[in-house]
Amino acid sequence: MKVIVEKEFWELFPQAQISIMVAKGLDNSVDESKDTYFKSLLNKGSKRAETFIEDDTFTQNIVIQEWRNAFSKFRTKKGARSSIEALLKRVSQGREFNPINPLVDLYNSVSLSHAVPCGGEDMAKIQGDLHLGKAEGGEAFFPLGAETNAPALPEEIIYYDDEGAVCRCFNWREAQRTMLTEGTTDAVLVIEAINEDQAKRAQVAMNELKSLVEDYFGVKGEITNLTINQPSVEM
Repeated sequence: MKVIVEKEFWELFPQAQISIMVAKGLDNSVDESKDTYFKSLLNKGSKRAETFIEDDTFTQNIVIQEWRNAFSKFRTKKGARSSIEALLKRVSQGREFNPINPLVDLYNSVSLSHAVPCGGEDMAKIQGDLHLGKAEGGEAFFPLGAETNAPALPEEIIYYDDEGAVCRCFNWREAQRTMLTEGTTDAVLVIEAINEDQAKRAQVAMNELKSLVEDYFGVKGEITNLTINQPSVEM
């Protein structure tokens, strides 16, 4: 299986970097006795995130402006926002983060700490290769809890496989089909950047995530930074 970032993506975002980490042999089951550990990580991430929302007018903060500008370059569902905007909005409102499952908690803590969008998929549930590119339109998509199809729009930036959309608008919304669950044993974790400054933070963030995964799961992840010059990796 490969992760492939398609040519049309690079035409929109030539400076982008999509950092990929593959981690196999995981036990992602929830152990409530570890909740304090994950809660502490999320709280620390929230505190670190405050440095990225210094302007009282939330939309004027640089990270928010950068991602809103990025989303303006392709077709989106009304109201779609980068996943990092959603996390930073919660921080700005003083809302806390509670544990979900180990992998999600680890990447959320890193996402908050470095103000970069993070996501993850269950490799066993991906059909064929995982692509990032423009949708043709109509790719099947069932988000968490949905019983009806919410297909991708033409030219929307999506992750997709042979069965349909995996994430819409970068990783704004994730399909229930491939999401990380307690049963996930092999995962592909992704951190997105669309300019040089973000790419530097993303590399630091991915290395931090690798250390957290190794410490908690006892598993070593393999990192690849996909760029216009290296647009794919075999997992």
